[in-house]
Amino acid sequence: MYPQATQEIYDRRKELAPHTHEAFEAFSRAAFAEGALPEKTKQLIAVAVAHTTQCPYCIRSHTRLARRKGASAEEIMEAVWVAAEMRAGGAYAHSTLALDELAK
Repeated sequence: MYPQATQEIYDRRKELAPHTHEAFEAFSRAAFAEGALPEKTKQLIAVAVAHTTQCPYCIRSHTRLARRKGASAEEIMEAVWVAAEMRAGGAYAHSTLALDELAK
């Protein structure tokens, strides 16, 4: 369904917008750097967010990076379940819009 991420695609993106590409990579390095949150925690957050945004490339890459930073399979799966709850919770919370409309 999705094209495989390749070096050629990476290079083409960089070629078409080199300044923006480098800015994005610098931002990414800064966002995932060790800080108040350890890198492992940041990767677990990324795994959860990737499942919420449903980006297959991000799911794969951040799962792999989380493992490299020491996350267990159980921690990764719990992050996925948190994402699932938050996505379902959003639908539940937004039911107030439907209920408000029905009350008119």
